[in-house]
Amino acid sequence: MPTSASRAPGMTDVARLAGVSPQTVSRTLRGHSYVSAATREKVMDAVHTLGYRMNTAARALSSGRTRTIGVMTMATGSYAGAVTQMSIDQRAAAHGYAVVGAQVGVVDPRAIGAGLQRLAAQGVEGLVLALPLGTIDPGSESLLRALPTVTIGGSATTVGESLALDQRVVAELATAHLLGLGHGTVHLLAGPDDWIDAANRTAGWRTTLTAAGRRAPAPHHGDWSPESGYQAGLALGRDPDVTAILAASDDMAFGVIRALHELGLRVPEDVSVVGVDDIDLAAYCSPALTTVAQPFRELGRAAVDHVVARLEHRHPSDEPPVPAPRLVVRSSTGPARRPDRPGAAPRR
Repeated sequence: MPTSASRAPGMTDVARLAGVSPQTVSRTLRGHSYVSAATREKVMDAVHTLGYRMNTAARALSSGRTRTIGVMTMATGSYAGAVTQMSIDQRAAAHGYAVVGAQVGVVDPRAIGAGLQRLAAQGVEGLVLALPLGTIDPGSESLLRALPTVTIGGSATTVGESLALDQRVVAELATAHLLGLGHGTVHLLAGPDDWIDAANRTAGWRTTLTAAGRRAPAPHHGDWSPESGYQAGLALGRDPDVTAILAASDDMAFGVIRALHELGLRVPEDVSVVGVDDIDLAAYCSPALTTVAQPFRELGRAAVDHVVARLEHRHPSDEPPVPAPRLVVRSSTGPARRPDRPGAAPRR
């Protein structure tokens, strides 16, 4: 936050908070290669805390650069997308870069290509692609090769650099947790087939079950929305063999739990439910949702750091690593119920 109500924070304020000299702050923000990674991190943390903003317009006039990063996202209202976009905007501003956005409504090479062309027309110097980039057309591939590019939403292309988490590990953590509670198998509510992340979560779920010698039931599919989770929950809840459900997003898990409640089933006494993402509401639904946390904020910041590192002629590998996904155990999972358990709610 600003240091006073009367003025915006300056470079001296950043230096004081970071415990370095103003000259070090200046060198850090201009991307000098001889600033250590630890010092750069302290300076950038101070920049973020104070809300310091460089005079980007003045620097563009003097350097001939736009200092603009293009960001392409899916046109959804998801928590993950919103948090990622916010972290990208804040980190880019702290580095002295502006952000120009483009959204696509479907995972389609033509839509992605059109969005990339819009960004290129605005003079972006680098790209962050927060979407499941699959097959791309030759024109898009040429553009991505010409600009420093980082993808953070799962990518089937080798163009650019990927900071996406291993979504197989995400599903493995959730599935192994449920098997460890004694459930015979885990039923999956997967995301859309054309999302790379969804396909990888399905692969991780299936591999974990196979390695444990368990059958993999036919997965249900949703569109990331609570409504799709609700509809799948109604179908799964009517199956007396279902005792554990992995929903590939927290939003879908909320819908599943609502459906199970309406069917008279108890979570987790009758059916355990795990989500993915650990959005803010996960800790406050009833019961509190067990989920696999993903570091959306860290991913957004890291993507910008890597693009800026390449633009400023630093090696991206010098940037801090992105945290791994982690299982957050709450109240929506528990031991598998016994068929003869007294007081077990009947299936409808």
